[in-house]
Amino acid sequence: MSGAENKFPIDLTQYKKLKLDPSKPQLTDEQRQTLKANIQLLRDTIVLFTSTGAARGVSGHTGGAYDTVPELAILLSLFEASDKFYPIVFDEAGHRVATQYLLSVLEGHLPAEHLLHYRAANSKLPGHPELGLTPGVKFSSGRLGHMWPMVNGVALANRDKTVFCLGSDGSQQEGNDAEAARLAVAQNLNVKLIIDDNNVTIAGHPSEYLKGYEVGKTLAGHGIEVFTVQGEDLDALWGAFAQAITHQGPAAIVSKRVMAPGVPDIEGSPHGHDVIPVKGALAYFKHRGYSKEAYAQIENILLNIKPTSVPYLYAVSDVLDGLSKEEAAKKVMVIDSDLEGSTGLKVIHQRHPEVFIPSGIMERGNFSAAAGFGFDPNKFGVFSTFSAFLEMVVSEVTMARLNNCNVLCHFSHSGVDEMADNTCHFGDVQTWLYFPADALQMKAIIKRVFFERGLRFVFSTRAKVPYLLKPNTDEKFFGDDYQFVPGKDEVILEGTAGYVVSYGDMLYRSYDAILRVRQEGLDVGLINKPTLNLVDEQVIRRIGTSPFVLVVESLSQKTGLGSKFGTWLLERQLTPKYGYMGTNKEGCGGLQEQIPHQGLDPQSIIVKIKTLSH
Repeated sequence: MSGAENKFPIDLTQYKKLKLDPSKPQLTDEQRQTLKANIQLLRDTIVLFTSTGAARGVSGHTGGAYDTVPELAILLSLFEASDKFYPIVFDEAGHRVATQYLLSVLEGHLPAEHLLHYRAANSKLPGHPELGLTPGVKFSSGRLGHMWPMVNGVALANRDKTVFCLGSDGSQQEGNDAEAARLAVAQNLNVKLIIDDNNVTIAGHPSEYLKGYEVGKTLAGHGIEVFTVQGEDLDALWGAFAQAITHQGPAAIVSKRVMAPGVPDIEGSPHGHDVIPVKGALAYFKHRGYSKEAYAQIENILLNIKPTSVPYLYAVSDVLDGLSKEEAAKKVMVIDSDLEGSTGLKVIHQRHPEVFIPSGIMERGNFSAAAGFGFDPNKFGVFSTFSAFLEMVVSEVTMARLNNCNVLCHFSHSGVDEMADNTCHFGDVQTWLYFPADALQMKAIIKRVFFERGLRFVFSTRAKVPYLLKPNTDEKFFGDDYQFVPGKDEVILEGTAGYVVSYGDMLYRSYDAILRVRQEGLDVGLINKPTLNLVDEQVIRRIGTSPFVLVVESLSQKTGLGSKFGTWLLERQLTPKYGYMGTNKEGCGGLQEQIPHQGLDPQSIIVKIKTLSH
């Protein structure tokens, strides 16, 4: 056999379980030797199977997972010794997924041979850990710097246990980690951060491109107890663990080390952040003194996995070529979020350094800096990151829009093509969006969905809304006999002339408008749609065969329910006259004045109903 179909050439049965007690901060000779042997075994394994990613051309991120093996070995020894530790190795650097796959093998969820299919299509070993996809994986990390805030929640739910989270000097640059630090300190959470501070990210060395940034000082400034050690000194590292664990409250161990220590081709280099090349992996195993037979097995695997790749180019540099360097520097600023090699900005950095600003993993701040540069009508900021990170700058985009800023935004890695990082980089998650019509329906919705699993989003308005009454009575529509059914649209009024679909604060206004036109002989019906993002097939077919459908809402006309409902009708070959009303222009200030300003008052709804009914 050759390539990935080989037997795994490293014997993981040589891993020895160990128990460590933090009340004993000194390692015995036997504990030290066992740790060293385990660390070397696991590091060799990571180098081998991540390099298959290089061989097949799908990347793989060797260095970070390799770096944190000493911390991993200690954590496993703690879990083995006591149940007072939450037994999951959370990691907020999703690209260090090799750690999680290695754990899956050690715990018997995967055969070691499966690691040779690392990042291959349909292998269930994507570039970031995904809960429910890979056997043995216990959490989804997201992308980078998103785990600590969630780990705080785990600690709140398990106050009798110590919860650990692996981090890095790269992930700690994200702004939400600052928020997580404040909560951990304020609530005195028993969270212990284990930070790999190797001074390497994709684009280079933080000490050079982000001067003044220091992980230990940043965490200490938030009130976190910090223990800084040399990560390759096992005795010092274990001593820091013992201190952090016995400290009451949040603590951080900052492990200083060069990237990928002991791996000649990538040690201390940004190249170590990515996958080790096949040539470098073979040199590593030769340097490690593997026997000729074992080396031949490894060589047979790596040299018989075939790569695929597609070149990537970036066009902004061509535009800048038409400007003098002085004019370009005055007119344009390009800011990077440590992804220049991935998004195409590296070409600009090389050809037009006069416009380029290297920055850290700080998408929100970097976007706003680009916008601020473009606040001048004659200046233009350029911002680029992965498409998956767009959600992180949404509020900053609003600020830029309100200030008429000039920003060219490039979001690479969109869609799913060649997306080895998998779902956390494009997303396909079911959520439930609920928008009750009044306070009674709010109570009914909360009562019904409170203990449902998954993500549930409930919306309400700032303004108070009246209770909805049944026609010609004082009986409340959502009274004691009402039961909310998720995904079910509710018929408030039947109609033969057409239907208005509404929800939330616009339902009572639509009701008012419909009652008026019914008095004029226009038999219009009303549908309440409290679940916004699911189609009620029965109701949509009923209203879709009527003369018209009008969606009325106070959300944006461009992105709200109305922008989607027409498509839902057409997908079912339903073709009534169709219209939708929503927020469509800048606000006017004030309070209740906003509704008529947007053309959403009952009289405006009446005008639209009559237009569609003719």
